[in-house]
Amino acid sequence: MKMRHGAAALALVLAPYSASQALDIGGLIGAGSKVVQAATLSDADIKSLSDKACAESDKQEKIAKSGSKYDARLQKLAKALGGTVNGQKANYKVYLTSDVNAWAMANGCIRVYSGLMDMMTDDELQGVIGHEIGHVALGHTKKAMQTAYTVSAARDAAGAAGGNAAAALSASQLGDLTEKFINAQFSQSQESGADDYSFDLLQAKKLNTRGLVTAFQKLAELDGGKSDMMSSHPSSTKRAKHIEDKIAAAK
Repeated sequence: MKMRHGAAALALVLAPYSASQALDIGGLIGAGSKVVQAATLSDADIKSLSDKACAESDKQEKIAKSGSKYDARLQKLAKALGGTVNGQKANYKVYLTSDVNAWAMANGCIRVYSGLMDMMTDDELQGVIGHEIGHVALGHTKKAMQTAYTVSAARDAAGAAGGNAAAALSASQLGDLTEKFINAQFSQSQESGADDYSFDLLQAKKLNTRGLVTAFQKLAELDGGKSDMMSSHPSSTKRAKHIEDKIAAAK
């Protein structure tokens, strides 16, 4: 994926990327960084920032038209998972790009890339979407937005707007914030938590949990088993095995 307001390509969330490009959300929060602690954002701030960042991302990408093949498929799969994400109305769109990627924001904005859809079955896509929903439901995307805001150019906007985190964002600040969020690298515990959330959601909706296993296996094949969905740890192979164990234990 490339943000058109900048020349540098963003790191792919689902595919291998350079560690130097990614914002290590889990590492920054886990280390108790003073940078991360510098900004305290309310739920309203998080939603407002997410609304703006999602709209900014949409402006930079080619979106599948409503009712098109990609859109119809995604909306059908999403409907089976429910219409809300952690109390927010879910908003699903497909980015037409060969990149293998998907992400969600705390405001219910969920974006799936056609490159991912092309390589995944319906069951596998539902597993991936469930994982994204898990990051929202477990509060990971809220923390990711707060961290992205604090370490991006957007951190200067609140002072200029009397504390309103989103009101005074310039185009460059909004672009920087959006890039930082989409590049965010979650911690191992956050990734594992989102995996488990997806498994439980699929099971509760009586959907095929096996799709989550094969989704990880396909991601592992992208770079010889070193790739995974959200970060460099744990590996996709290990995550597939973890879900296989959960499936066996549920029988």
